[in-house]
Amino acid sequence: MDARAEPAGGWAPTWALGRAVLLTGVLVVAAVLLGRIDLVVLATPFALGTAYGLRRRPAAQPELELSVADTHLVEGSPMAATVAVANPDQIAYDMAVVRTRMSHWLRVEQVGFGGAGLDVSRSGGADRPFVTSVPPGSAVDLELTGTALRWGRHPFGPAGVRVAAADGLLVSRAVITDSIRARVYPRTEPFDAVEAMPRAAGLVGGHRSRRPGEGGELAGVRVFAPGDRLRRIDWRVSLRARQLHVAATLSDRDAEVVVLLDVLAEAGRSGGVRGPASVLDTTVRAAAAIAEHYLHRGDRVALLEYGPAARRLRPATGRRQYVTVLEWLLDVHADSSPHEPYEQVFGPQVLSSDALVVVLTPLLDERSAQMLARLARGGRFVVAVDTLPAELPVPKDRGWAEVAYRLWRLDRDTMIGQLREHGVPVVRWAGAGSLDEVLRDVSRLATAPKAGMR
Repeated sequence: MDARAEPAGGWAPTWALGRAVLLTGVLVVAAVLLGRIDLVVLATPFALGTAYGLRRRPAAQPELELSVADTHLVEGSPMAATVAVANPDQIAYDMAVVRTRMSHWLRVEQVGFGGAGLDVSRSGGADRPFVTSVPPGSAVDLELTGTALRWGRHPFGPAGVRVAAADGLLVSRAVITDSIRARVYPRTEPFDAVEAMPRAAGLVGGHRSRRPGEGGELAGVRVFAPGDRLRRIDWRVSLRARQLHVAATLSDRDAEVVVLLDVLAEAGRSGGVRGPASVLDTTVRAAAAIAEHYLHRGDRVALLEYGPAARRLRPATGRRQYVTVLEWLLDVHADSSPHEPYEQVFGPQVLSSDALVVVLTPLLDERSAQMLARLARGGRFVVAVDTLPAELPVPKDRGWAEVAYRLWRLDRDTMIGQLREHGVPVVRWAGAGSLDEVLRDVSRLATAPKAGMR
């Protein structure tokens, strides 16, 4: 992807041209007034040098092109960008000053013209001017290489260039390109869940259902009935019972997984892919990992935001849905609101009664806990994943701040205990196997016999 720009036109005189013309004029006037020929001789080199420099005046403006090798990156992956300065004229540019702006999450480590790299990781980065000369009818590339540090849509550019020609007597107007948005997808943390879904209700999939049908899980042996396939006949049981018996199996079903992202609050400081993770970092990376896992197993995955925007992504399956999930996650940001967003988020027919709802929340807002309790009371299969950083720093520089922080921690632990009493399991995100024990308990609750009303 690239962005090109051409200037509005025009060359401006430099201070060097102004000084040369002024000095020549002063010397000539002084020679006429004072009648001194030596002053004319002294002004002659300045006049001839200026005239010779302006004779080689360029007509065309410089052209600037900004390009990124790959606008679809992943956290921690290398990135490469190029700022190309072209000289369409037949006269060389004596000096070209190139400067570009970049997001601080796109860390530039090597910068150089024509492959001659300069390490800038410890010397101020790429947000500084770089100088080169441009031969006539050619282009010079400023190559920038580095690392994408954090997920999101990060701007690369705008870039600008100004060139000097005619021995430094003329300078071009600034040529500025538009910025390019580089997409940096969240790095998928290792995640796996071997436990079955609490209630798989789709048509096809990889989860064992409680319904008899075509599948690979043996449900028992029963007497042959019209419509049974011959390949299902269990000959050993049939010979022993002297009556045809068939092997009954459980059908394989897919399930719907709804990943709910609590974006009412943000905490912690993000350090990129190699540093500490904030609440949003953990939330987005965990959502990507969970979606990838269940989509790979053939399940339907939907995304919801618990916040004032109430963004949602409809459930679907397959590789296309995974790419859509990653695109959707790039626009996640914390957005506080004084209003309760429950009715706005959970409109009619948003959640299927058989869906597993995985809520990624830092539990920093009481409305988040109330939302979890309401979902559990409504008969939903809810799993809460705690995304609050474990290494959250304790404030110690403000009077009673440390005591208030400890009281808040105790109050939060009490709230988590109350959620568990309401039947909402709360587990901290820890990558692979984070939800296995919780899904096992939810599956047991789903298959347990229900008490009837008398």
